Amino acid sequence: MATNSQEESSNHTKKERDTDYSMVVLENAYQFCGFNLKINRFINANLGYSAYVWDAGIFLCQYFEKENINFIGKKVIELGSGTGIVGILTALLGGDVTITDKSIVMKQIDNNIAINVPAACRHRIKARPLMWGEDHTNFPTGYDFILGSDITYSSLAHPALLETLRYLSRQGTTVYLCSEIRTKNGCLSFQNELLPQYFTCQVLARSESKDIILHKFTKIGDSSRGDGAVSECK
Repeated sequence: MATNSQEESSNHTKKERDTDYSMVVLENAYQFCGFNLKINRFINANLGYSAYVWDAGIFLCQYFEKENINFIGKKVIELGSGTGIVGILTALLGGDVTITDKSIVMKQIDNNIAINVPAACRHRIKARPLMWGEDHTNFPTGYDFILGSDITYSSLAHPALLETLRYLSRQGTTVYLCSEIRTKNGCLSFQNELLPQYFTCQVLARSESKDIILHKFTKIGDSSRGDGAVSECK
C-alpha cells in the first residue's frame, strides 16, 4: 500500500526561486505503485486551487495501486490536472497521457513532468492548456481513459465540463472521476442527474476517513460496461 506525505505541512521543503512570478515552491513527496514522486507546488503564482494536491487525487492514485492498474498502450487525458500528479503516475504506469489545465498552470505541470518522468518515457506524456467548453474541439476524440480528481467543485463549470466529457469520450472510454462530496456546490446533482443522462455509472470506491467517492462512467449504450453498472450514481 502506498505511503505518502499526506501530512503535508510537516513535509514541505520550502525553496525560493527566481521565476517570472517571484514565487515560492513547496515540494511534497509521495510513493505510489513503487514510484517515488516529488511534486512541486507553485505558491504565490496566482494558480488558486491548482497549486494544491487534493485528497481526491491522492485517493485516485491509491486506487490505481490497490487495483494494480496499468495503462500500457492506452490513450489517456486528464482534466483539471493542477500539479499533474495523477497524470504523471498514469504515464509511469504505461499510458500515453495528455495532461490538461488552464494555460497559467502549464509551467507547474511541465516542471513536475521534468522532475518525475524519465527522459526515456517522456515521449508518452505532454501538457496542453484546455478550457472546458471552449477549445476542447482542438483535441482528438476517442481516449481510452479520461481522468479527473476534484474537478466538480464549481457548479458554474458543470455544463462546460459535461460538454467536454461528451466530446472527448466514445463507446469504450472509461471515465474516472474522483471527488470530495461538497453538498453546497452541486457536485451531487452533476454526478446523479446530469451525467447519467449520457453515461452509465458505477461507484468504485469510497474513502473511509473523508467523503471522497470514485466513480466510473461509460457512455450509455456501451456494451462493455459490465453487469455492475448502474444508471445513476448514489
